[in-house]
Amino acid sequence: MPDKKEEKEEKTTKTELPKGKQLGKISHYFNKIGVGVVELEASLKIGDTIVIAASAGDFEQAVDSMQVEHDQVQSAKKGDAVGLKVDKPVKQGNLVYLKG
Repeated sequence: MPDKKEEKEEKTTKTELPKGKQLGKISHYFNKIGVGVVELEASLKIGDTIVIAASAGDFEQAVDSMQVEHDQVQSAKKGDAVGLKVDKPVKQGNLVYLKG
């Protein structure tokens, strides 16, 4: 069983990736289908690379599927709530960045 010092070290070793422009934050996560809803503060399109600042560590992924109101879209604008298939679990409030 790890002692408290080892636990603290584990928490501080999470991955932090370089972040670009903030796109928004996760407002909901559907764990059964692995989809996060992002309230956009800037535009986003298929093919963009995003960085999600998750509590377990940052991760980066390409946007290959995006929906607005259950319709598949190629791009979305500021103010849209988009559903994105995410590679890892996320939590409400995690920040999303456009890799820059």
